[in-house]
Amino acid sequence: MQVLKFGGSSVADATNISRVLDIVAKAAMRDRVILVCSAISGCTDALLEIGRSEGAVRDTLIESLRERHRRIIVRLFTGAERESAFAENDALFEELRKAPADECVTFGELFSTKIIARKLACEAVSTKWLDSRILVIKDNKELTYNNISAAVALEPSVRVFVAPGFIASEYDGKRTTLGRGGSDLSAALYAAASKASRLEIWTDVPGIMTANPKLVPAARTIPEMSWQAAADMAEHGAKVLYAPTVIPARDADIPIHILNTFEPSHPGTTVCSVSGKETGEWMGVTSIDDGLKGESLICLVADGPIAGESACGRVEDCFKKAGIRTLGLSSDGTNVYASVRLAVAGQALAAIHREFFEQTSQTVTDLYIAGYGAVGKAFAEILSQTSASLAQRTGRILRIAGISDSRHYVILPEGIDPSDIPALLEKGLPAAGGAFFDVVAGTAPRRSVFVDVTSSTDIFRHYLPLLRSGVNIVSSNRRAFSVPFVDYSALHAAAQENGVFLRYETTVGSALPVLESIAAGANTGDELISIEAVVSCTLNRILTEYTLTPDSFAGIVRKAQAEGLTEADPREDLSGREALRKLLILAREAGVPLEEEDVELDSLIGPEYFGIPLEDFYRKLEAAEPEFRAKEDAADAAGQRQRFVASLTKDEAAPHGYKAVIRVQNVGREHPAYWLKGTENAIIIRSVYHPYPLLIQGPGEGAKIAAASVLNDILR
Repeated sequence: MQVLKFGGSSVADATNISRVLDIVAKAAMRDRVILVCSAISGCTDALLEIGRSEGAVRDTLIESLRERHRRIIVRLFTGAERESAFAENDALFEELRKAPADECVTFGELFSTKIIARKLACEAVSTKWLDSRILVIKDNKELTYNNISAAVALEPSVRVFVAPGFIASEYDGKRTTLGRGGSDLSAALYAAASKASRLEIWTDVPGIMTANPKLVPAARTIPEMSWQAAADMAEHGAKVLYAPTVIPARDADIPIHILNTFEPSHPGTTVCSVSGKETGEWMGVTSIDDGLKGESLICLVADGPIAGESACGRVEDCFKKAGIRTLGLSSDGTNVYASVRLAVAGQALAAIHREFFEQTSQTVTDLYIAGYGAVGKAFAEILSQTSASLAQRTGRILRIAGISDSRHYVILPEGIDPSDIPALLEKGLPAAGGAFFDVVAGTAPRRSVFVDVTSSTDIFRHYLPLLRSGVNIVSSNRRAFSVPFVDYSALHAAAQENGVFLRYETTVGSALPVLESIAAGANTGDELISIEAVVSCTLNRILTEYTLTPDSFAGIVRKAQAEGLTEADPREDLSGREALRKLLILAREAGVPLEEEDVELDSLIGPEYFGIPLEDFYRKLEAAEPEFRAKEDAADAAGQRQRFVASLTKDEAAPHGYKAVIRVQNVGREHPAYWLKGTENAIIIRSVYHPYPLLIQGPGEGAKIAAASVLNDILR
């Protein structure tokens, strides 16, 4: 005798049931079979809802569930057999309509197994349906075994017995269940009672795995493990096997084979008697979440005795590397237990799995990129050129798992080759309505990185759901961080609360380490005295070229626009808005909650240049050339140069204790900004700890420079 048990996903529909019947037919060629089945997928939840409902709502729910089973019957049967199956199914649903609320949940396995038993009989298989409500007596193993043994012995010619799992009776005859997941236990009871040679639990995963593959993609199947290790994993969160199942199988010394209905050739996991080991072998890592406490209890399971103190030390070390703080850490000499905040549970599982179960030191980080303009293309190109050497040097594999432009998006969890991106985007899914961000927030593995290389003004609204889903964010989009301070603060709070990082060094100074330097001073209590920043690449290029060439100011602006250096409308640059955004970010990194209205902005052009057609703007700008040239000549006569400077200066009378001004200033040779050329940036920081100014200077423009800085943010 052999017992085969199939779960709800294995019998979810007619197609899956046909697959089950093929597996059973092959097994029946070896030996007699007891087939134990769960209710079809989702049925138990539906029955619980029916039990809680009344009146028309209850009738609607029952009819919906009946229709699901009728659709299965239509697919499996024809002619008179279909009509007989309908009649049998309808009769069971009539019983459900009259059943007490607390017994509704016991009908699901009756529906599924009656259909399956009838189909086997139609295939000329000698079949007998067994009523678990009569045979299985809850909490009375001896009586259960006697009942099952007698029922099987009475039918020596039957090749396949079909029995509903999960359901049973109490000693007084009242219908009951063996608990959620109890179909596994039903199968073990049938196996022990019939003295079966093997027990097979067929599910939708390839055996018991070293971790939940949905949380840890590197999880692998455990080929063999002891009864105790299997029970420990089940009790601490592994859902493949119902923990009480182990006891009847162990007592009868019947191996349990965990197999995959959808990949029947996979060897799966064998749970059996394993000879005593002097030193335990690590089996897997599981977790149970406690939503009320906001904690997760992680269990690292071994098969045999371990050095508990040493194992705890390894767990603690791998948590430190991952930036995770434990709430508790202990060992019972076989397993290791760690409590962590619920927000970092997936990260903690992955860290332990890497330390104990992954042979390679390389880790895979999935990237989801928003934006495929100049910076996005440069980033993909750099990644393509450096991925191999990067993996070798750092042990990290960066994999593009999703990408979006303004029209379409593509997500391929197995990875996207950068060279395929244009073709894939052309055929991608519509990106309208934030579809890309919703999918990433809902499906991306925790610790993935969302890369924003757009210039969108409202994309920051999608940051919060991403951060709350455990997705890191790296952004070069300065508009996302010059939003009102309350939104800026909310992003940082969400990142901290969910154990992920939010990095945007590229938003100011491109590849220059500006924000990191300012934040470091603020974090150590250094008091900022002032910041002077020439950070508008476009305006610096225009002003420096105006100094060195005889061209008109309007001509230089038009040339910069033609080269793609300005926005589509160059008035956006001349207004100083770009410098304003960057000053807001600089101030906030220094701990000053600056708002846009706190900044005194004196743009290069007056309000009369706005609200008119672009060509009219250029004519007006050309007409004002004498005014622009007079300012340039005056600066030159004084041995100075014009620079567009954003400054933040300590001033107790100003909002937040600092005065913020953005305007054109004439600077002399002693000023670092005097020597800037083209699109160079310069940031001069003065603080109490550093009375001599800190100068950060370098290139501030270029897609490759920005892309390289984004990559650095991901890696650091």
